[in-house]
Amino acid sequence: MSALPSCPKCQSELTYEDGGLFICPECAHEWSAQTSAPAEAEVRIYRDSAGNVLEDGDTVTVIKDLRLKGSAGVIKMGTKVKNIRLVDGDHDIDCKIDGIGAMSLKSEFVKKV
Repeated sequence: MSALPSCPKCQSELTYEDGGLFICPECAHEWSAQTSAPAEAEVRIYRDSAGNVLEDGDTVTVIKDLRLKGSAGVIKMGTKVKNIRLVDGDHDIDCKIDGIGAMSLKSEFVKKV
């Protein structure tokens, strides 16, 4: 039995071959057998609402009131968030906000201090 390559997008080992394509059942990523060799990882650049480049450990402020899903709470405009961590995904900032706790925010709703 031949070993199939892991998914280049999510690193899943559950890939399968369909014709000339490899398919990942976890993230639905498809790639051809010719490009199955690991390529250079793309470096994603995270930007705030003003276009400034964000990095891990930066301090940002919230630019508008954000309602908390599943709660009646609100993150008020001007709330300062220290020591952010950048992650892949729709909400690309993981952080802890005083009085609220661990949160995920979108970079489009923050501004670098």
